[in-house]
Amino acid sequence: MPLDAAAIFAMVGEVPYAWDLASDRIAWGANLADVLKGLDPASVSTGRAFALRLSGDNAQTRFEVINHSVLADPGDGVPFQAQYRVTPQPGGETSMWVEDVGRWFAGPNGKPARAVGVVRVIDERRAEEERLSYLSKFDGLTGEMNRWHLTEVLGATLDESVRFRSSCAFLIAAVDNLARVNEAYGFDVADEVIATVAKRLRAKLRGGDCLGRFSGNKFGIILKSCSADDIVTAAERLLAGVRDDVVQTRAGAVAVTVTIGGVVAPRHARTIHEILSRAQEALDAAKAKRRGSFHAYRPNIEREALRRENVRSTDEIIGALNERRITVAFEPVVSAITRAPMFYECLMRIRRADGTLVPANDIIPIAERLGLVRLLDHRVLELVAAEMTRSPNFSASLNVSPASTTDPDWWSGLTGFLRAHPGVAERLTIEITETAAIQDIDDTRGFVTRVRDLGCRIAIDDFGAGYTSFRNLRKLGVDMIKIDGAFVQNLTRSEDDRAFVRTLVELAQRLSLSTVAEWVQDEEAATMLARWGCDYLQGALIGLASQDKPWLAGAATTDDIAAK
Repeated sequence: MPLDAAAIFAMVGEVPYAWDLASDRIAWGANLADVLKGLDPASVSTGRAFALRLSGDNAQTRFEVINHSVLADPGDGVPFQAQYRVTPQPGGETSMWVEDVGRWFAGPNGKPARAVGVVRVIDERRAEEERLSYLSKFDGLTGEMNRWHLTEVLGATLDESVRFRSSCAFLIAAVDNLARVNEAYGFDVADEVIATVAKRLRAKLRGGDCLGRFSGNKFGIILKSCSADDIVTAAERLLAGVRDDVVQTRAGAVAVTVTIGGVVAPRHARTIHEILSRAQEALDAAKAKRRGSFHAYRPNIEREALRRENVRSTDEIIGALNERRITVAFEPVVSAITRAPMFYECLMRIRRADGTLVPANDIIPIAERLGLVRLLDHRVLELVAAEMTRSPNFSASLNVSPASTTDPDWWSGLTGFLRAHPGVAERLTIEITETAAIQDIDDTRGFVTRVRDLGCRIAIDDFGAGYTSFRNLRKLGVDMIKIDGAFVQNLTRSEDDRAFVRTLVELAQRLSLSTVAEWVQDEEAATMLARWGCDYLQGALIGLASQDKPWLAGAATTDDIAAK
């Protein structure tokens, strides 16, 4: 069956045309009036007449695309495409967006002589493109700039301030307690609050200032020509503008405040990154002081020094991990009666590039603050696992940071090692600090249960520092407590410490827990601890941590601890 081109064009909503540029005559398909909403073919039979129906704000037209083309016709024509707005009736208010696609062909002089193509209405597509273009720069809820566009404007404002030697300011205003509004009334009401706060902030800005939605509950505000004194005045005006009246929502009146942090640039921040990070830092400081308040960033020598140290420490830790400079030192834990080694506490050391060792106590607090301690714990587990595999006489205890207790990678490493080497679990003790244990008793209890299910023992390190209650200690279900050395080191000189340590030992005995006294300094203290019933000793008297491995020289360990 032969194809009916006219019928197909009509069905798909496209109208064909042929345009002779020399005579300016345009021949349209019969369905022109159907596609272009009643446009009479006779009224647009020439290119000039058709041009009169085009909106004056078009960025391009068919005539411009064809006649300004820099391409040459190789013989089979040159493709072109244009989008423009057509007004069917002269002076009418109704218009439509069309897409014009075709090919033009050159005459003997190489210039466009004729063109053929099709025109289709793209109002829906154009509306979607405009919507997406709008959303790429503006927030759909508040109508203010989104974070990307706000940052772009902030960059231009900073450049302008530097060029004219003036100053600007950037504020971050956070809606307080928005999570509670979500929980109490639902997300729809929270959205109403956000939209209203945006309007109130906008109402308090000067003409040249800019507002944008920085994140879920935060707004970014650019104040042009703003000094260090001006920023305080502006912030107080914004705080009052939001605070002074309740927000009326579908769920009723909601009291709302914002907390604001800000920075003046380029005085206190010379790059976009510095502006954003320091404004956020100021916001955190304002929240720490009081919700509904303002804090302006000010340089702090100690804080900047700490940050430089953090950067240096991060590089050192990552470098040590990548270059396999993490090592383990072994500190013996012996029987209080026989002084025979029971197990060795495995303590991390970092070997610097110059060969010197960094003690764990110097690096662990920094690693915890920087979020790197999980990587260190995982590496130490690998090293201890390798040593336990090589040395069947080696029993060990391993410190675990709170961050690693919920780390899937650490658990996978431990579980995989123990499953691959049956019998090793009974030689391994996992240590967690008391202060970490009492932060969430239920979570810690789950960790203890999981460790014991693998066949390992578990100990609470630095016991006594956190003052765990008798009830919580019994609830945790651990195997051992290690008495904080701060109470042990002065046993011979402090009656209070003697009373406290003896009480802890008796408490452990009542709960059938093994006890280890840390930081044992002298023989008199060791004898005293053994007389009270303390099971194991650790400290300078016994031997400090070393990378030597005495068990390889025939030093035996026992399994007495397992019977406790």
